[in-house]
Amino acid sequence: MINGMSEPTIALVTGANKGIGYEIAAGLGALGWRIGVGARDRQRRDTAVEKLRAAGTDAFGVPLDVDDDASVLAAAQLIADHAGGLDVLVNNAAITGGMPQTPTTVDPATVRAVVETNVIGVIRVTNAMLPMLRGSASPRIVNMSSSVGSLALQTTPGIDMGPVPAAYSASKTFLNAVTIHYAKELSDTNILINSGCPGFTATDLNGFRGVRTPQQGAAIAIHLATLPDDGPTGRFFDDAGTVPW
Repeated sequence: MINGMSEPTIALVTGANKGIGYEIAAGLGALGWRIGVGARDRQRRDTAVEKLRAAGTDAFGVPLDVDDDASVLAAAQLIADHAGGLDVLVNNAAITGGMPQTPTTVDPATVRAVVETNVIGVIRVTNAMLPMLRGSASPRIVNMSSSVGSLALQTTPGIDMGPVPAAYSASKTFLNAVTIHYAKELSDTNILINSGCPGFTATDLNGFRGVRTPQQGAAIAIHLATLPDDGPTGRFFDDAGTVPW
């Protein structure tokens, strides 16, 4: 519950059928929240919902393709009908576009596809869910970003950010900019929106090369989803604190 509200907090987590998204859903569900498991793949979505329910989470499936207008609008209607509203949105669904992605060799179609999911998809879902979020007592939006999208870190001498994923890292820089502008537009509301970096987490996005577990990667999203009403907005965080833009 947020701020002791008697009704359970309702959250939607996109890309919640596996990896970090699933662990975000599990972590928020453990707080007694009702969780919408957003995912495209029906079988994986159903499996995730069953697993969450078996662990005691009040979970329900939300068919959701963040790249498709009709799918997103249908998801918003399902949540309104099934849960009666929405308090927290975690925009977790993302793709890498495959590697390598050096800027001199990356296919423009790859850049377009990555931005469509990682940025435009976030805008599409956020705008569809905003009417319900505006009706919440303590609405939160969490955009799952990455430190590779930090221009400050990418340009600091002596800091090795790894390979050059031109499409993916640029999409996260773009997403961070979008987060800032949402925060500015929504500054006269009670909606808090922030970017969060999960760290180098072992998921299928990176061939499970990460050094953190999905549960560890989910921690920042859970923190930002449960911020107090006087918490920050329009900021970029990881487990250690503020990440420079």
